[in-house]
Amino acid sequence: MKKGASIFCRPAKVKYAFIEREAHKYSIREMCKVFGIAQSGYYGWKNNKVSARKTRDAYLLVRIKEIHVISKGIYGCPRIHAELKAEGEKVGYKRIYRLMRLCNIQGKYRRKFKVTTNSKHNNPILPNLVEQNFNVLAPNQVWVADISYFWTREGWMYLAIVLDLYSRKVVGWEMEDRMTQSLVTRAFLKAFWNRKPSPGLIHHSDRGSQYTASKFQKTLTQLGVRSSMSGKGNCFDNAVAESFFHTIKNELTFKRIFKTKSEVKSAVFKYIEAFYNGKRRHSTLNYCSPNIFEQYYYKVA
Repeated sequence: MKKGASIFCRPAKVKYAFIEREAHKYSIREMCKVFGIAQSGYYGWKNNKVSARKTRDAYLLVRIKEIHVISKGIYGCPRIHAELKAEGEKVGYKRIYRLMRLCNIQGKYRRKFKVTTNSKHNNPILPNLVEQNFNVLAPNQVWVADISYFWTREGWMYLAIVLDLYSRKVVGWEMEDRMTQSLVTRAFLKAFWNRKPSPGLIHHSDRGSQYTASKFQKTLTQLGVRSSMSGKGNCFDNAVAESFFHTIKNELTFKRIFKTKSEVKSAVFKYIEAFYNGKRRHSTLNYCSPNIFEQYYYKVA
């Protein structure tokens, strides 16, 4: 049909849609009479349309609940929408938001956590080579590192992580019950021997005594890694690493008490290796997981 053709010449369903759109202005009875169609036909079309939408909503709600459960209640609307799109579902963000709100389905929200850094030492402080430039063009160019803590009924456990700034992937991590130089060294070496980066890699951290220690700095130098450190008292300089800890504490350990140290270590292992790196959709990565984001890079490269 040619563009601009009269609505009188268009199929019945087009006329029905027009009547529905203009029903707040004109009488449905009069419009049906003008178009030469039966009111019963219009109402039959409208009822079928409503029924189809309700059926579609019911199906989407089932998938929303399934995705929400699989993510252990972590995913909110953006990530559930991204998951459905990845499955090939053609559905708008607003529709997912409406259904989730209707059934009170929510993701876990980030909460602020206190970051502890022991910077009261006399170790040399190295310059900040990153300067909050978190947009990296390739893997293994800049790694960021940090330490945080987890409480168990047997006492504290400390987690040291090394995260690739390009893909936000945790490339190395270690956990023990003491916050030592050895802890961060083992986390770094796991990442280094697994990834085997080229010389010139930047390792960025805060000014904590574990990272400024001479033995750790010597290890970086021997392996051709450039050390970078945050400015004094500036948490934003290492925001990506700290953001990871906000995420894991909110999604894994918030309102959860671990009985033993081995229990929390097992839970962290599953979260990082099975979920965070492999499945969790990251808003910074266009809602890809870190592993998938890196796969795209190597596929194109």
